[in-house]
Amino acid sequence: IRWYAEAVDKVYGEIAPTDPSALALISREPIGVVAAIVPWNFPLLLACWKLGPALAAGNSVILKPSEKSPLSAIRLGALAKEAGLPDGVLNVLPGLGHEAGKALALHQDVDCLTFTGSTGVGRLLMEYAGQSNMKRIWLEAGGKSANLVFADCPDLVKAAKASAAGIFYNQGQVCIAGTRLLVEESIKDSFMAELKKAAEAFKPMDPLDPESTMGTLIDADHHGSVCRYITEGLDQGAVLSLDGRSQDGNFMGPTVLEQVNPHMTVAKEEIFGPVLAVTTFTDEEEAVRLANDSKYGLGAGVWTSDLRRAHRLARKLKAGSVFINNYNDGDMTVPFGGVKQSGNGRDKSLHALEKFTELKTTWLALD
Repeated sequence: IRWYAEAVDKVYGEIAPTDPSALALISREPIGVVAAIVPWNFPLLLACWKLGPALAAGNSVILKPSEKSPLSAIRLGALAKEAGLPDGVLNVLPGLGHEAGKALALHQDVDCLTFTGSTGVGRLLMEYAGQSNMKRIWLEAGGKSANLVFADCPDLVKAAKASAAGIFYNQGQVCIAGTRLLVEESIKDSFMAELKKAAEAFKPMDPLDPESTMGTLIDADHHGSVCRYITEGLDQGAVLSLDGRSQDGNFMGPTVLEQVNPHMTVAKEEIFGPVLAVTTFTDEEEAVRLANDSKYGLGAGVWTSDLRRAHRLARKLKAGSVFINNYNDGDMTVPFGGVKQSGNGRDKSLHALEKFTELKTTWLALD
């Protein structure tokens, strides 16, 4: 929010290169009323990714948090009022998705809806927009991101630690989690040994313990869903080399499935848990084919010492973000979002302001 408050007066209009007999001004105006629907996995962070550019651009916002994590949004609304934001500029609307969320998507007075969540819900929101006032719909949806480790990886230990964090952080409940590990066959054994060492840093504990690196999955239903994916992967021929399943509440530790082929459910569907699907490749062409064999396109990682390969793959991989010799690094200066069924539009950076403004042309005849 602070970043957009500082940045918004650095964004200017344009003057078109018209004939001297005219002056054409291109300006941006607030879109109006913005509905922001955010998920439960990063409820405060993702709310601020929406609120910062939407409010800075001059809109009023209705923020609907997930029914599973509404408290931070309610507190944010109270702080906004305390800070002096006028009544009606930021409104927090807790409620169920199929009630409050659907009502916002169908409402004739909502001009724009920005959403982070599942691809399935994103499709519904697009339908509701079409049924109502054709409001702008911006989606940051699901992911099944591939993390490619080549034999010329400059630092296997660093890559293993980043790969472990990329899937086990926040219990794997991360849209851009590096859930598919594609590792060159010649280094598979040595790399997997390092990755399993790195996984030891992620142990399920009380999430309120300052020493905890993993809490629980969000609820019992989701815990059951993740367990069913693991079972289905085993039934389809994957090999369980690290088992994080627990009978203790909704805890789930690091879990690794090896010998996964691209036709398995665990290679295709978003699990949203700490489950890593491992597949090997023998050359660059096969690695790209495997990585792009997904309906999603949120992120991708590439570990290589070859600068030419890094640039080639950055162009070939169908993803909104490609991370070279890191996984999911970034800051507010760069956009975040996906292609294909991972959504449209971008959060973060100056580009996010484009979602919440309308372009206007003013043409002045000077003769």
